[in-house]
Amino acid sequence: MARGEQRAAARLAAVQALYQMEVARKGLNEIFAEFESHWIGQEVEGDQYRPAEIAFFRNILQGVLDHQTAIDKMTDEALQAGWPLRRVEAVLRAILRCGTYELMRRGDVPARVVITEYADLAAAFFDREEVGLVNGVLDGLAHTLRSDEFEPRRQTPA
Repeated sequence: MARGEQRAAARLAAVQALYQMEVARKGLNEIFAEFESHWIGQEVEGDQYRPAEIAFFRNILQGVLDHQTAIDKMTDEALQAGWPLRRVEAVLRAILRCGTYELMRRGDVPARVVITEYADLAAAFFDREEVGLVNGVLDGLAHTLRSDEFEPRRQTPA
């Protein structure tokens, strides 16, 4: 399996793990053990989960938890006014947190890859509106956090 596919599987696992931690109130070590032994690369209830890059999965999950205050603040600011992150559905919130973490701390992953991967992940769970939200929030954050990866935005005449 190609590295990109293993990283995509690690991102999915990280999103699911964050969701599980929030909903079931499980701790990090319990989640690592559960996902690494029972989910990643395993068949669960008839669904085959792909092998994932475990170190990448752990990095995203640990990184989101370590930087959650900063991640949530940045994401809140990128969301529409009056719609804070805490009001966003739990899976969508996990997707935004993971994507924001990668944009903040994983400079080895191009911003466009981060945006595309998490928009694709959102599409697996949600309709177009939510996918557009993920794309818009992460694109805005990417232009702020990684402006060097983008051409300057052109100003439209008034």
